[in-house]
Amino acid sequence: MDTSNPAVFVNMELLRMYVGRKVRAVIRVIRSEGGVIIGKSTDEQQLVIKGNPPAFPLTTFVEVIGIADSNQSIRAEIWTNFGDTFDTYAYNQLCRLANGEYKHFFL
Repeated sequence: MDTSNPAVFVNMELLRMYVGRKVRAVIRVIRSEGGVIIGKSTDEQQLVIKGNPPAFPLTTFVEVIGIADSNQSIRAEIWTNFGDTFDTYAYNQLCRLANGEYKHFFL
């Protein structure tokens, strides 16, 4: 496993701190618009996912790993379906822990 460039756990609030870096986020898919996915991050803010969506159908919740190319969008490299139910509150808390006092456990 390559640990030289880990993906930081983010929600929309935290994304702005990592523009240009590798991030990972879970979104609730709202709609697809010509190769761009519009979704809600786990802190209920709109997030734009760019890049080529996978050939398989997306579930309601999807994890994307890619480069934060603005404070509102990610250029996805990896897409993982997380199913149609997901605890967004718990993931949002994980994002806060991973970027706060316990950051050293995650990076």
